[in-house]
Amino acid sequence: MPVVVLVGPMGVGKSTVGHMLADRLGVGYRDTDDDIVTAQGRSIAEIFVDEGEPAFRAIEKQAVRTALAGHDGVLALGGGSILDEDTRALLAGLRVVYLSMDVESAVRRTGLNVARPLLAVNPRKQWRDLMEARRHLYEEVATAVVATDARSPEEVTQAVLDALELKEA
Repeated sequence: MPVVVLVGPMGVGKSTVGHMLADRLGVGYRDTDDDIVTAQGRSIAEIFVDEGEPAFRAIEKQAVRTALAGHDGVLALGGGSILDEDTRALLAGLRVVYLSMDVESAVRRTGLNVARPLLAVNPRKQWRDLMEARRHLYEEVATAVVATDARSPEEVTQAVLDALELKEA
């Protein structure tokens, strides 16, 4: 089982904070989005375009299940992975941190470009809509919520360690 699982919207900093957290805890880092890209041999955006969101979500569900069963370090999940009820059930009892941010931070961090398939049209509104649909799910699975707005990755990493009362290696 992972030491810590990071969840949150795209662009919140799960990868950056995840790497830093893993370094400070002396454990490995894994990202299910990276697992999917490696296994599929194409980007997530390409999977969305070629096969659609339902097919991607099925691939994602299996990637999360595999990672949860086989990784004992810091694990970052894709932004939409918590939409799946089975995935949320698998997260029960684990140390899950929801990294949150407001829409203005999302605009700055993601650049709201077309590489984000769910934000291709009217990105600001779509991001707000996504968060309205997902926020309660992030909160449902979270052991702790750490706001990333106006914080450096180092500050967010320390806030995660503090929230979970974890000691550095």
